Amino acid sequence: MIKDTIIATILCFAITAVLCPIGIPLLHKLKFGQYIRELAPDQHKKKSGTPTMGGIMFIAAIMITTLIFAGRYPKIIPVALFILLFGIIGFLDDFLKTVKKQNEGLKVWQKLLMQFIVSGVFIAYIYRHPEIGTEIIIPFSGMTADLGWVFIPFALFVIVGTDNGVNFTDGLDGLCASVTCAVAAFFAVAAIVLDIQIAPIAGAVAGAMLGYLIWNVYPAKVFMGDTGSLALGGFVASFALMTRLPLFIIPVGIIYLVEVISVILQVGFFKATKGRRLFKMAPIHHHFELCGWKETRVVAVFTIVTIIMCMAAYMGLK
Repeated sequence: MIKDTIIATILCFAITAVLCPIGIPLLHKLKFGQYIRELAPDQHKKKSGTPTMGGIMFIAAIMITTLIFAGRYPKIIPVALFILLFGIIGFLDDFLKTVKKQNEGLKVWQKLLMQFIVSGVFIAYIYRHPEIGTEIIIPFSGMTADLGWVFIPFALFVIVGTDNGVNFTDGLDGLCASVTCAVAAFFAVAAIVLDIQIAPIAGAVAGAMLGYLIWNVYPAKVFMGDTGSLALGGFVASFALMTRLPLFIIPVGIIYLVEVISVILQVGFFKATKGRRLFKMAPIHHHFELCGWKETRVVAVFTIVTIIMCMAAYMGLK
């Protein structure tokens, strides 16, 4: 499995790196340009019009890699389908924003409804397959806990929370891809250590992020859009649930968690104080920008924190 995971990583990197220079001009031609909010930091205004929906390229690469390895590793198929379906939800959102010029894209209830439907089918699959089951590993304890029927609302919370966290993290050039690359690498190693035959798709996601970063690091030539961020959030949540590691999302996905909490605190504080702000801007990566940090510094620091937390989480596997 180690060899196949490495091959999947390299293959998906190569496919993504090749697809991006083909797809980016096409996105330009179709006028799939990023809309920048008026409230965004001033330095982001110049990014308006940069091609978005770049997630299409790395999702395609992940699907191609899945087709190659699915015969030997059938458990990667549910994760791949989950990535694809969440990517489609994100694509619909992006399409409405960029083509139909509906700035808000899908309405919140529409997006949540589609996420709930896809998540419900996936959770039912896990619940009905005892070889996966409703047990979760408790970090640093060497113990597991069987959640029984509580697993259903718990898993739904994990999926929706993680997906929103990844979506909020996609706000700076290379940030979401860099952080998720580290998270995917951790999950690949974890699956190998736990001998769960699913590691190649995590390797594929890590490779896809490396290939995509060639075009997404500052100054970005393409943005992943909700197409990419929702797909990546779907990967993190579904892979963690398939490997009984949802609690490990807390340390390895610490950046996702902090991004979500910063938005919740900002909104809550704004309402409670009738107009005052806790942070200069939320999600929190924009706060650091407005504090004088360069975009590249924020990305580097957030990625380093993720790598350190992934190493710490590795020690909690046994």
